[in-house]
Amino acid sequence: METILIKAAQLILSLSILVVLHEFGHFMFARLFKTRVEKFYLFFDPWFSLFKVKKGDTEYGVGWLPLGGYVKISGMIDESMDKEAMKQPPKPWEFRSKPAWQRLLIMLGGVMMNFLFAMIIYIGVLYAWGETYLPTKNVTYGIEVTEVGKEIGFQNGDKILTVENKEVENFMKIIPTIVLDDARTVQVERDGKVLNVEISDADLALLLKSKEVMTWRKPFDVQVGNIVDDSPAAAAGLQKGDIFVNIDGNRFEFYDQFSDYLNSRKNETVELTLLREGDEIKQKINVSEEGKLGFYPVFNNPDILQLATINYGLLESIPAGISRGVQTTKDYLKQFKLFFRPETKAYESLGGFATIGNIFPATWDWFSFWNMTAFISIILAIMNLLPIPALDGGHVMFLAFEMISGRKPGEKFMEYAQIAGMVLLLGLVLFANANDIIKMINGTF
Repeated sequence: METILIKAAQLILSLSILVVLHEFGHFMFARLFKTRVEKFYLFFDPWFSLFKVKKGDTEYGVGWLPLGGYVKISGMIDESMDKEAMKQPPKPWEFRSKPAWQRLLIMLGGVMMNFLFAMIIYIGVLYAWGETYLPTKNVTYGIEVTEVGKEIGFQNGDKILTVENKEVENFMKIIPTIVLDDARTVQVERDGKVLNVEISDADLALLLKSKEVMTWRKPFDVQVGNIVDDSPAAAAGLQKGDIFVNIDGNRFEFYDQFSDYLNSRKNETVELTLLREGDEIKQKINVSEEGKLGFYPVFNNPDILQLATINYGLLESIPAGISRGVQTTKDYLKQFKLFFRPETKAYESLGGFATIGNIFPATWDWFSFWNMTAFISIILAIMNLLPIPALDGGHVMFLAFEMISGRKPGEKFMEYAQIAGMVLLLGLVLFANANDIIKMINGTF
């Protein structure tokens, strides 16, 4: 329960910051062009608000429905659907009275603010923490793969050489590179030979749905860490710090070999040989039906991960942060294109609030929080640019039409378009959150 609360708190704080900044982008350009802003709200306020105060022409407040936020700009057809105000003659301070280029900047203000804020966050993160990653060449013992990885064609011990014959410097970017660049081959070293692992559309669908496909292979130099309550390890009396020697007399070179052996002995009893405070002891233990003993492993070899770290000075962090923001935007656009390829089943990975909340860590960590906030800021910017009425992109689409054709869409048409857009958005929200529920029911969340 505590984990859920921490993730929820991070999600709410992140979205609150991003919503306020997005709406401030609209507000800033509106005020710059002397356009009246009637309301500036965090969250929506149907029927009542939690807090409100009026300063000048603008009411600032916090609504009770945490689904975003809004600014209500005079003389604009928006989610408020204020038809009565639109029946009145246009006033000089209204949105509809302003030149098309000013209205365009007002509508793009929120998206511009989201992109700018993401860049600022990345600059700050790189300056404060630098960049630490695992070079692919440092994955000394090759990879350890899940069942999904084996189904695709990888094997434990494979050393990843290239993706589509191109080196991937960061090991953690191998799977994203395969997915986003639509890679069809991965070159691996297996038993001293270089082989191609073929990637099909079905494999891409598996990669999109899977939480984990591969990690670095770890030698079997392991001791018992924290023990899960009511587990076989707890029942057998295993203690934190116990060091594994063998199991049923079998010694293993790598941890995945130990895991495979346990999987082959589900619901059976095995005998462990352990070192406890320098003494060798034997302990019989039942293997669970999942092929687990119920402990978190601690690996004793300090050289398993040879990480690389890049530190940035203030001036160095600015171009590096901008570059990261641009690359993140490109990667998300590549991912977005997958939704239009039914064979990848990318639509099944579309998630709602639970999915977004789940990307935050279970413990509060400012490094992760700001990285996730920057990523979500870019997502919000791109999603708001979609040419759907009721989104900023829908308004931009109609303004572009007006600027090109010289004809302004009728207010009745804009009303109907706004309603259609809101219905479509509601449908997408329901679909995304239904996906979350299905994943929870199936145990794949």
